Amino acid sequence: MPLFRNASFFVTVAHLRDLPPESVAEVAFAGRSNAGKSSAINTLADHTRLAFVSKTPGRTQHLNYFRLTDDKFLVDLPGYGFAKAPEAVRGEWEGLIGPYLAGRSPLKGVVLIMDSRHPLTDLDVDLIEWFAPTGKPIHILLTKADKLTRQQQAESLREVRESVVALGDRCTVQLFSSLKKSGIEEAERVLAGWLDMPIAVEAPAAPKKRVLAPGEKRNPELAARLAAGKAEKAARQAEKKKAPGKGGTGG
Repeated sequence: MPLFRNASFFVTVAHLRDLPPESVAEVAFAGRSNAGKSSAINTLADHTRLAFVSKTPGRTQHLNYFRLTDDKFLVDLPGYGFAKAPEAVRGEWEGLIGPYLAGRSPLKGVVLIMDSRHPLTDLDVDLIEWFAPTGKPIHILLTKADKLTRQQQAESLREVRESVVALGDRCTVQLFSSLKKSGIEEAERVLAGWLDMPIAVEAPAAPKKRVLAPGEKRNPELAARLAAGKAEKAARQAEKKKAPGKGGTGG
């Protein structure tokens, strides 16, 4: 079962004063507009429209909280790099995101969404450099990996990993595809560790037993050996019955 399958919308936050006080652990999803952030959230939660997927960059303007358990949350942050948004609106969003990322105590880490075809934009780098001093981990999802060849995927992964090597274990990187649903398990392992949540492992389905046709043997070779052994045993028993009994007559 996906780690976030039970996720449900909780609240939209427009001001820091409205942040949920009951949260003890949360992970935030950040990324450039149209990098595939909403699609990644929906894929991890196995929902089609948990997070709204918009064709208009910068539609998500507030912090959207999704409840995972009573006191653990997933937070969808506003997309950045929204060139079409008015300057005043951009300033308002940045005024919300900055203080949240810097001072939110229950925040355990940030999942940074990058388009694998265009990773490490100036804004991506700015966010990494800005958040790194908090000492909290960053996990980078290189989305839309299905649009790259295997070689291009490897190159994109290597490029990003080399760029964040200075952060050590606090910054991890992986490929991800919402379309192909690839990379889910790797992302879940990271986020489950941050949130201290168990990952439910589905038991493998029992193999279906094929119904045998009338007279058909499940293992013909074994059946033949067993039949031969049975016949041999019956023959030995028959020979014993024919043999004369031991012992002579007294005189």
